[in-house]
Amino acid sequence: MPDWLALYYRDPLELTHGEGRHVWDADGNRYLDFFGGILTTMTAHALPEVTKAVSEQAGRIIHSSTLYLNRPMVDLAERIAALSGIPDARVFFTTSGTEANDAALLLATAYRRSNQILAMRNSYHGRSFSTVGITGNSSWSPTTLSPLQTLYLHGGIRTRGPFAELSDAEFIAACVADLEDMLAQVQHGSVAALIAEPVQGVGGFTAPPDGLFAAFRDVLQQQGILWISDEVQTGWGRTGEHFWGWQAHGAAGPPDLLTFAKGIGNGMSIGGVVGRAEVMNSLDANSISTFGGSPVTMAAGLANLTYLLEHDLQGNARRVGGLLIERLRAVAAGLPVVREVRGRGLMIGLELTDIDGAPSAHAAGLALEYARENGLLIGKGGREGHSLRVAPPLSLSVAEAEEGAALLEDALRRVQADMEKERRP
Repeated sequence: MPDWLALYYRDPLELTHGEGRHVWDADGNRYLDFFGGILTTMTAHALPEVTKAVSEQAGRIIHSSTLYLNRPMVDLAERIAALSGIPDARVFFTTSGTEANDAALLLATAYRRSNQILAMRNSYHGRSFSTVGITGNSSWSPTTLSPLQTLYLHGGIRTRGPFAELSDAEFIAACVADLEDMLAQVQHGSVAALIAEPVQGVGGFTAPPDGLFAAFRDVLQQQGILWISDEVQTGWGRTGEHFWGWQAHGAAGPPDLLTFAKGIGNGMSIGGVVGRAEVMNSLDANSISTFGGSPVTMAAGLANLTYLLEHDLQGNARRVGGLLIERLRAVAAGLPVVREVRGRGLMIGLELTDIDGAPSAHAAGLALEYARENGLLIGKGGREGHSLRVAPPLSLSVAEAEEGAALLEDALRRVQADMEKERRP
């Protein structure tokens, strides 16, 4: 495997099996999983309803490609179209979030006949050539070459940057002014789309004030510019308050295109785009997906989505996530190493700093190691790699939330002690 393949921990972890909200490694150690394979194990590990659906479908037929119809693909497309909030929606399935965003960019640029894209600073949209070209996070941008001309906007980070000290209303007004100024620098009507994560995932679970994208949409619509909502990490009720992240900016109405992946498959490789029929039908050449819409992955997605809706896991994310955020904020109040606890539902970020208040990847790395020693798996992100990401399966219980918070508190206290010790002469 290549040297650039990122691995967590000084001694890489081999996971062998999981159940519920727990996983086990090759040495038999048990961990409470607060990251879910990067927000992908959405409901639970080894969920019987999903494993049964996969097994039964695998016993019938595993693969056919999108050249042929299969009932699970049609059924899942119909359910996602209805849930998207987009009128007369169409759905195209892919195998990952990267590929979903790549497809959305293809659709938007073909429909608008433009290769200009608006994106947010600190954003992440995937690792393909096109999505790297619109990613606003230098840690995940290995090349400046791109088929797209990308224009980056303010607004993805509320508590850092030139507008951090403004009120929410002033922040939104300043970001809109930035957008208008940016559009004034390009040929009128030449921008294809804005792509934005409602909550920036790899960026450290940062988010703008509610309403920012509604305000952006008012400006974009004047020039016919499309809005792509990247819901790869925020979709399916993870934020608790809303099923989709864009709904926090509901005055704008639904986006023109919405991309999804990760949690819908609960570990199976599913991604996709759902959007307005006019845009989705705009390609004038053949296009298929060999593995998108696979009968097995579609069966898993259907079973997983059904379980999520029938057990109100969005409501559980709101309730248990709210308790977990407040618990972590209480912990952070006594630890200077934690600058901020932010998030919604079961999508929580903790920003760590050094003694001088500067973003600290070192502190985040220590926290990851100590949490693992305690039996807790978490993630990290942020432009400087200084933020912790907490995103358990949406079926997390109150008792598990309390247990995880206690384990993370101990890890953070050890980090605080280390940082103070390192500072001493």
